[in-house]
Amino acid sequence: MAAQSYDRLEGVIWYDGKLVPWESANLHVLSHGLHYASCVFEGERAYGGKIFESTKHSERLKRSANILDFEIPYSVAEIDAAKKLVLEKNGKTEAYVRPVAWRGSEMMGVSAQNNTIHLAIASWQWPSYFDPEQRLKGIRLDLAEYRRPDPRTAPCRAKAAGLYMICTISKHKAERKGYADAMMLDWEGRVAECTGANIFFIKDGKIHTPIADCFLDGITRQTAIRLARKRGIEVIERRIMPNELKDFSECFITGSAAEVTAVSEIADWNFNPGGITKTLMDDYTVLVNAKTEAAVA
Repeated sequence: MAAQSYDRLEGVIWYDGKLVPWESANLHVLSHGLHYASCVFEGERAYGGKIFESTKHSERLKRSANILDFEIPYSVAEIDAAKKLVLEKNGKTEAYVRPVAWRGSEMMGVSAQNNTIHLAIASWQWPSYFDPEQRLKGIRLDLAEYRRPDPRTAPCRAKAAGLYMICTISKHKAERKGYADAMMLDWEGRVAECTGANIFFIKDGKIHTPIADCFLDGITRQTAIRLARKRGIEVIERRIMPNELKDFSECFITGSAAEVTAVSEIADWNFNPGGITKTLMDDYTVLVNAKTEAAVA
């Protein structure tokens, strides 16, 4: 049986300061955010009813909007409170949380300085992004055709809707070929990230990961680096060329949706998910649940 459409889920959505029935959270077809991608969002996870790094996500949402030249009319504290309220009202303790902000419909054209800025927040039950058994066994990645753009050509430090257009195309192509996702290179042909997750490689007990200058320095990425260094594992942020992939023993990806997930294959390169990957997966699981337990206590 097909999954229920996301516009027909049960519950409430926080919309411009009010809780509205799920099916009533609509916007006009001439909204600027739809036509010109003046839209930013966050992807967050709640464990045991508490959103992991909620404030960091809210801060990034505000920064993303500023980069796209608009101001969300709510403070970080107000956004945090709204997310918490939505989670409570929908009664979901293990959930995905999606705040989204966009320009409205007052002006229809490239220029839209006077458009109302809207903010909506939804939450729903969402299990692991990848099959739990595959997360340690390792998912398979294709090599994406599209590349992450030069930072001089796109607002790459914003979690902006328009930047995900090439991600959707790349993931669709990968899935049609039997892969779980795709790895993207940057504009100069260096390893960048996956379509919705950051990527890490392991060689001789050290972790190597691309410099996050043309893609988001993910909050889960930052957490994984912190956990690794706490274990005494060296993390090297540097430029990585595709021809180096043959020299790495392990590979994993990170993201709010992906959490920490092992990779077994990228196109013609193969990896053996091992000790460091499993350790970080376990440490991440303990961390997100420990924060919940501390909050409850």
